[in-house]
Amino acid sequence: MNAEIREKAEAWLSPTFDNATKEAVKKMMNENPEELNESFYKNLEFGTGGMRGIMGVGTNRINKYTLGKNTQGLSDYLKKSFAGETIKVAIAYDCRNNSKELAQVVADVFSANDIKVFLFSDLRPTPELSFAVKHLDCHCGIVLTASHNPPEYNGYKVYWQDGGQLVPPQDSEIVSVIESLDYDAVNFSAKKEHITYIDKDVDQAFIEASLANGSFSELDSHRDDVTIAFTPLHGTSVTIIPDVLKQAGYKNVHVVEEQRKPDGNFPTVKSPNPEEPEALKMALDLAEEKNADIVIGTDPDCDRLGIAVRDDSGKLVLLNGNQTMVVMTDFLLSRYFDQNTPKGNEFIGSTIVSTPMMEVLAKSYDLECKLGLTGFKWIAKMIKDHPKQHFIGGGEESFGYMVGDFVRDKDAVTATLLACEIVTQAKSEGSSFYKKLQDLYVKHGYYKEDLTSLVKKGISGAEEIKQIMIDLRENPLNTVNGERVVQIDDYASSKSLKISTGESTPIDIPKSNVLIYHTDQGSRIAARPSGTEPKIKFYISVHEPAKDLESLPQVAQKLDKKIAGIQKDLGL
Repeated sequence: MNAEIREKAEAWLSPTFDNATKEAVKKMMNENPEELNESFYKNLEFGTGGMRGIMGVGTNRINKYTLGKNTQGLSDYLKKSFAGETIKVAIAYDCRNNSKELAQVVADVFSANDIKVFLFSDLRPTPELSFAVKHLDCHCGIVLTASHNPPEYNGYKVYWQDGGQLVPPQDSEIVSVIESLDYDAVNFSAKKEHITYIDKDVDQAFIEASLANGSFSELDSHRDDVTIAFTPLHGTSVTIIPDVLKQAGYKNVHVVEEQRKPDGNFPTVKSPNPEEPEALKMALDLAEEKNADIVIGTDPDCDRLGIAVRDDSGKLVLLNGNQTMVVMTDFLLSRYFDQNTPKGNEFIGSTIVSTPMMEVLAKSYDLECKLGLTGFKWIAKMIKDHPKQHFIGGGEESFGYMVGDFVRDKDAVTATLLACEIVTQAKSEGSSFYKKLQDLYVKHGYYKEDLTSLVKKGISGAEEIKQIMIDLRENPLNTVNGERVVQIDDYASSKSLKISTGESTPIDIPKSNVLIYHTDQGSRIAARPSGTEPKIKFYISVHEPAKDLESLPQVAQKLDKKIAGIQKDLGL
């Protein structure tokens, strides 16, 4: 056994840790050295969506001690940053196993450090936590969630005063404080007088804000004509989305009963991920039974949504995150410019691995599309960094969308409402959500994207992912599917290289382990290791002009063939 790992494990046999923890460590030492290695070979790290990991004993696991240490470090940082102030934090948690207990541990540590805690009395959506941070004038917020990861995972996301997730420089500064602590420095002795439980009042404030941003009064008389099939996929959205839709005026909302009850084991799906078609199967079946106009499914913490709408033949088709984002953004922009005189300070937001169609859309409205790294914390940072500009909406390919800036994270609650409003308006005009997407393809060109993820688990998997990225940098591709590579953007070195001239220009985005190839035919291939899962992801984007609606099927086939060729060349 590696001596360093054994030393780390033996430290967990000290009186600092409870008996159950010590017994679990001893058992791994004696019976399962491989599991011991996986549990202690590193410390859990903050990634694109906070800290996520498998629950269990060890430094590389989610447990009361790793989260306690995080919270102690965060407490120390808050007290130093806001000296003399009464520090307040808000805490929420999702449906995952142990989330409620772990949220209480986090609340206890904050309170032990004389920090005032607002703790939701039961599970709530992640976007409501983002809202609550600003609504309650908190200094930071925490949500216990692992999003759509498998049942054995949990996680810890940190939000700052603006309601957005941690970004530089706070993230590295806080991590430095956390890493400087020993586990015996964690104060678990709760001061209950510092903990206040919150629920209905914050719920209603959030619902009213969602309605103000995501619903439109001129559609009031048309909502009865729309039928919705909805599934929370055993997650938190059931606590709020039905109420939002009801208060907006939607009466024909059908919930998948088998998936209504929150359950961290997610018993009816292999993965509670709305990106995966299988996750929405029961909702699609319900939609056919009820003749629904739209199907919506949200992930366990209710920050992402997947939707299906009816095509020209009446068949339900699943849309990807890029497609949904483009339709939602165009809807918001068209409404905004119909009702307001542009001030020239408007912008939308997206990410470097999302569809380039967002930039084309922005150009058509003569406004800016700001691009950031993967993760909504970067879109929230755009808003924070540019207070004199007006943010209208934005999204990313991984099924997240944000309407306005009252929430500073992806928000499946308001995005669900917005999607239903788009369906309502379109149906009242004899059109459809699907037809709006088709019209955008004809107007701006047909953009088609694909995401392929390679799962590489454990220590060896992490090394494989590292080597793939090294190879892509040190032995760059010259051609892909017969298309010549003309530009390589390396976000780790912050340099964009023009192949023909050898000219290198700086990239004004924070460093990240992302590499993007651009070809002479406008195709784009991005590679990045996931920040929250043991995966490396390849994002492919291709496009072609489309002269009319009738040509779209042929253009789609051509693009599918192009994507398949790129995948083959990459060995995916």
